[in-house]
Amino acid sequence: MIDSQPTTPQPTTPQPTTPQPERLSESATAPLVVLSENAAEKLRELTAAESDPRVGLRVYVYSGGCSGFRYGMMLEDQPTAEDVTIETNGIKVYVDQNSTQYLGGAEIDYLDTLMGAGFTVNNPNAVSGCGCGSSFRTAESSGSPGACHH
Repeated sequence: MIDSQPTTPQPTTPQPTTPQPERLSESATAPLVVLSENAAEKLRELTAAESDPRVGLRVYVYSGGCSGFRYGMMLEDQPTAEDVTIETNGIKVYVDQNSTQYLGGAEIDYLDTLMGAGFTVNNPNAVSGCGCGSSFRTAESSGSPGACHH
């Protein structure tokens, strides 16, 4: 049998609330591109003779390679109006708008081994790559695979 007696609400004491910080997603807080200390040091060596403070590293992604996309890097005098500019480890990095979708959270490193030396990209967006290490593919877009040229 159900008791149909009305119940009187018991007074409650308001509990103090502590404002909680808004939790940001990791992708919102992760930098677009970071340079390792080795990469930054090598770039400082390469740009030591430059007098223009805008000189930085341009990083871009283009179609090609055996996995669909390739990385490109070059020293750049200044950004264009469409570039995203990041400063990491004291080095300016310029990324064009089209490449940002492929590079979010990537780390650029510089390796000097017995097999050779050069810049490498550790890209969390790449789901596969080729043996030469300069070509990759993402989950969203496979690009247009082609020949593997170094």
